[in-house]
Amino acid sequence: MNILIAPNAFKGTMSAREAGEIIQEFIKNKFPQITTELLPIADGGDGTCELLTEILGLEKNQIWALDPFGRPIPCSYGWDNDSKKAYIDIAAASGIALLGNELKNPFVASSFGTGQLIRHALELGAEEIVLGLGGSATIDLGIGILAALGLNFLDLNGRELTQFTPKFLSKIQHIQKSPSIPKVRFSCLCDVNNTFFGDRGAIPVFGPQKGILPTQFDFYESECEAVVNQIFRKQKKIFVDESGFGAAGGIALGLSAFFETKIKFGAKYFFEQADLEVKVKWADLIITGEGRYDSTSTEGKACYELMQLAHSQSKKITLITSGQEGELEFFDQVMTLPDLDFSNTDYKEKSRKNLQNLLAKEFSRLLR
Repeated sequence: MNILIAPNAFKGTMSAREAGEIIQEFIKNKFPQITTELLPIADGGDGTCELLTEILGLEKNQIWALDPFGRPIPCSYGWDNDSKKAYIDIAAASGIALLGNELKNPFVASSFGTGQLIRHALELGAEEIVLGLGGSATIDLGIGILAALGLNFLDLNGRELTQFTPKFLSKIQHIQKSPSIPKVRFSCLCDVNNTFFGDRGAIPVFGPQKGILPTQFDFYESECEAVVNQIFRKQKKIFVDESGFGAAGGIALGLSAFFETKIKFGAKYFFEQADLEVKVKWADLIITGEGRYDSTSTEGKACYELMQLAHSQSKKITLITSGQEGELEFFDQVMTLPDLDFSNTDYKEKSRKNLQNLLAKEFSRLLR
């Protein structure tokens, strides 16, 4: 029997690889006659480009960059010298996980550090940047990235604004383009289809997790609207709010004003790069999972897309998750993890034990 182990990240507790290794080790120890293959999956969320770098066997470049609040941290990204393509996660330098339990401050947080990673890749000759948009700490329209790539943002008196200045967006009055702005194209991978503005836009939907209070929604959106008008007027372009512009605080939106930018369905892109269709064809059973499968998972998340691929080849697929919120009947089997108490400091260790206990209790029924 061949089993493909292909989990997504269990957000906040285990990476996709960590979860997959626990499942694979259990099967090897308890059912040595079963052949397994581990292929962690992603859909544009946090860590997508890191996984692609690993799966595709790319060079891993390590440099120092600035975190969302302007502090130096070590970062890495994937580099394919043959195609002159860099694979960069927004979360590597500008991720919300980097802030830990710190107070979130979107009026200060900047994507400038991600711009530094992009600039480093450009110095190597990059012609395309693949950006994984998941896990960002910012709602800055990609202004931080643009500043790192040669655009100058000036205040009312024509003085250049300093990144990480509080209320940076509201102080922008003029924009200057450097003649040395690079020629590069961007492929932005995302797992949400929200536009930037509107009731389902970046600010009301994702703003609270990044520190924007509901009472600040209208103010923040009006400030962003003013900046969007400025950058598109600078380029003599008409702004059209596209699906996916709401991801990562509008990074694809800002980039699209100055660079060739395409928003791509993260799961589909990942599956193609990882040759997942061939792996599914090989398997008799597929095991996938994520931290909490819910109603949003059907909107392009990796587990749902893998389920569709599995059923298109008449293969059985099992989902490991917590909660009962999503349309779980799509899967052939569901193994339910207990909820975690995230107030306990050992919740990550507990999540691993919960997965091990669940496998010990329920795995045998998957083989019937």
